[in-house]
Amino acid sequence: MIYIMLTIFQYDFIVRGIEAGIMIGAIAPLIGIFLVLRRYALIADTLAHVSLAGVAVGLLFALNPFVTAIASAVSSSIAVERLRLSKRVYADSALSIFLSGSLALALVLIGMARGFRVNLFNYLFGSILTVTPMDVYIILALGILVLLTVIAFYKELVYITFDEESAQVAGVRTRLINVILVVLAALTVSLAIPIVGTLLIAALIVVPVVAAIQLRKGFFATVVAAECISIASVMAGITGSFYLNIPAGSAIVLTSILLFIFI
Repeated sequence: MIYIMLTIFQYDFIVRGIEAGIMIGAIAPLIGIFLVLRRYALIADTLAHVSLAGVAVGLLFALNPFVTAIASAVSSSIAVERLRLSKRVYADSALSIFLSGSLALALVLIGMARGFRVNLFNYLFGSILTVTPMDVYIILALGILVLLTVIAFYKELVYITFDEESAQVAGVRTRLINVILVVLAALTVSLAIPIVGTLLIAALIVVPVVAAIQLRKGFFATVVAAECISIASVMAGITGSFYLNIPAGSAIVLTSILLFIFI
């Protein structure tokens, strides 16, 4: 039995998928905890649809879809935040505009690319087969960037999460911190594309955090618990996808939901 389980590591694409998955599983809850507690989790869905438009741009113009997805998500996250801070529209309305608009744009670009291709299907639902060595390096570099940024602005992020008005009175540059948070969310969403796909990214960011919150621990303990749940979901999902021949992204999300149910 142990030998059969270890055969999974004989394949380079599985190893790359696990490497990328662990890194994503570690980063996602770090951003998800702030989004969930601020009731801003919908931005993950919005940025996922924006990333889909970025993927479509990459496929249409023969560019790296991963890179174009990152560029579109980051730029759109800044635009969403500026629109929200302008007070011209409510936050949920701004997210809805970008969500529907980016999905419409993605469908137009897909049509221009002459239809629904297999590569696009992999980006929609995730596939460890699509993870290249370059993707692993990009995920590692940007993952480290996200981690270091969270560490550098940890106190400010926690402060605005629980009381933004008080943080502003105390001299915290709340606008800058909010922009940093949405950019980190955009990077996290983009990083998860190769593993869980654009349609399932939000679940990986939100579900482990929601599951960890059910334990009713302190903030730091909740983050640690969310990390454990996220990484366990990734490992179980990738292993299950290999032996059961099911999509890795779906397996990861369903595993995290099962853990939420039983916690």
